[in-house]
Amino acid sequence: MRKNLSLLFLLLAVTVAALNLRTGIASLGPVLDDVLDAFGASGSLAGAITAMPGVFFGIMGLAAVPLATRIGLSRALFGGMLLTLLGLAVRPWVGDVAVFLVLTACVVGGIALGNVLLPAWIKSHGGRHAVVLMTLYSAGLGASGALGPLSAMWFSGEGAWKWALFIWVFLAVAQVLVWAFVVPRTGLDIPGAGPASATTEDAETARRLRETSLWRSPTARFLMLFFGLQAMNAYIQMGWLPKIYTDNGVSSSTASIGLSVIGALNIVGGLLMPGIIARVTDLRPFPAVFAALTGLGYVGLWQAPSTVPLLWAVLLGIGGCCFPTAIALIPARSRTPLVTARLSGFVQPLGYFIAGLGPFVLGVVHEQVGSWDGILIVLVCTAVLMGVLGVLAGKRTVIDDELMATHWRELEGH
Repeated sequence: MRKNLSLLFLLLAVTVAALNLRTGIASLGPVLDDVLDAFGASGSLAGAITAMPGVFFGIMGLAAVPLATRIGLSRALFGGMLLTLLGLAVRPWVGDVAVFLVLTACVVGGIALGNVLLPAWIKSHGGRHAVVLMTLYSAGLGASGALGPLSAMWFSGEGAWKWALFIWVFLAVAQVLVWAFVVPRTGLDIPGAGPASATTEDAETARRLRETSLWRSPTARFLMLFFGLQAMNAYIQMGWLPKIYTDNGVSSSTASIGLSVIGALNIVGGLLMPGIIARVTDLRPFPAVFAALTGLGYVGLWQAPSTVPLLWAVLLGIGGCCFPTAIALIPARSRTPLVTARLSGFVQPLGYFIAGLGPFVLGVVHEQVGSWDGILIVLVCTAVLMGVLGVLAGKRTVIDDELMATHWRELEGH
């Protein structure tokens, strides 16, 4: 039987879940060379590991909604949390690189379920606190990405990389303990199932919303592409911005500070954007402004990378508010938990597939041309396209209504 959760547990559940959504991934990059040395592995393993987040975010994201419709949102989320805990607890201590990769896949796969299903869970259980919970989700996600790399600085000596990875298991344990209390109280919260008292008309509407493809919704397509391009830019900045700086004569310490500035501004954006989206009628100026600032940041890196390097990081960091904007638009542009879950499972997996291509292609191109100029010009163009797509996704439309309109047009066509 489903019970209402107190505000305290709603806040605690979302906060602890969001804080686990990046640490297990972001903590690996800074110690990757140590991992390769420990296993005596070739550099090709680094490519496999760095490709995992995008690939598994896509694959597990596609499986998330079908899983939630079978066992419920809370149980699917809890299963992902257990999978992440298993990977974090065992991964540092194995002696075989293949097992290490499998356990890394467990970490990433569990996180992917949380990425897709947590916004729908908030829509289903948050009620009038949904905006506050989405704010916590966005800010916690940003904080998780900023905290993860720091564990590499907390340990030294032989085997320090193992502790840098293992330390995040304690946060994962806290998550599992909190959600072990939450899951029995949420019941079988299948998105779109509705209460037992739901009318036949409600059930028929849910069926239509479940069966109509999100590809038929223009707003859903624009939001998916907008999410993909902003994620691609974020991955490129996380992976390549320090090298862009240092290749242009900026010190490595300044390059690291620049990346930290971007992460800090992403947290601020996560705190601000959900509340703004809930209050503002016309959202289109926001992605337009954020994309313009992203483009200006790339122009600065292209034309004067070493003159005021941190200014370009500030512009890119504010431009990174496209991420919390895209995340907050998922529940804002859907009415029912069913469509929120479907939309999240449409936007994020496909968007991450797009995002995963960016850093890989950039690396291949840079290796061939040896210059950043042409690459930065292309990135300016992607920022412009991102702004256009964000404006189209930000128009005041409810995707549920687009799906129902498509359904009725198809019936009339028959």
